[in-house]
Amino acid sequence: MAGREFTQKDIDIFNKLAPESGGSVTSEWGHTYPFILRPISHKFVESSEDFKQRIDRLTPDELDYLVELALDNKEDIRSMEPEDIEVLMDMISEKISDERAKQLKQHLGIV
Repeated sequence: MAGREFTQKDIDIFNKLAPESGGSVTSEWGHTYPFILRPISHKFVESSEDFKQRIDRLTPDELDYLVELALDNKEDIRSMEPEDIEVLMDMISEKISDERAKQLKQHLGIV
């Protein structure tokens, strides 16, 4: 799964999820992050509860945008921390629909 070049919408969502990044979407090694959720899960959050609070900042439209990216294989969900994947699926069910969460789980091969 190759990364992508972030759009302004991607940058806005990333900054909403990780305001401590100071608007940067670049890792400490100088590489632009290829995805939004994976670095949030691995580099910024301290717990699954922290991840949940961050994801809760997103509007349903922003969250659905991330689901759509994942369905298009442009967002990496599989490499996130397992407990963060669970939180993400719960938030998708809550903010969008159970059907949308089910669609993403099927796409990812999560039963």
